[in-house]
Amino acid sequence: MEKPTVTDQPPPYSATVPPGSPPQPAPNTAYPPPPPGYTPYGPPPPPPATAFVPNYGATNIIITPPIVTVGACPACRVGILEDDFTCLGILCAILFFPLGILCCLALKNRRCSNCGAMFG
Repeated sequence: MEKPTVTDQPPPYSATVPPGSPPQPAPNTAYPPPPPGYTPYGPPPPPPATAFVPNYGATNIIITPPIVTVGACPACRVGILEDDFTCLGILCAILFFPLGILCCLALKNRRCSNCGAMFG
């Protein structure tokens, strides 16, 4: 099986494009009408003559978030909170041994080592 050989040359480009430069539209040609439902707007308004924005001396104030230290006293922010068990919690832990320990842990108070404030 032999392939047929193609000896025909493609047509020249000059046959499809007329000689000379492509036609240019006339300079005074009106634009086509806008599609229905389109509202044409006029030219944009000119900028205002005085585009001055007054500065009243405002300054930017940056508020830094407070630094929260875990275990620090919220009252004095110096001391460290320590756990203190109440007398009732210790009594419950002794009398009702298995469940009393949970009561003891639930009834503890936190006391500041610096100012002595109690937080329960």
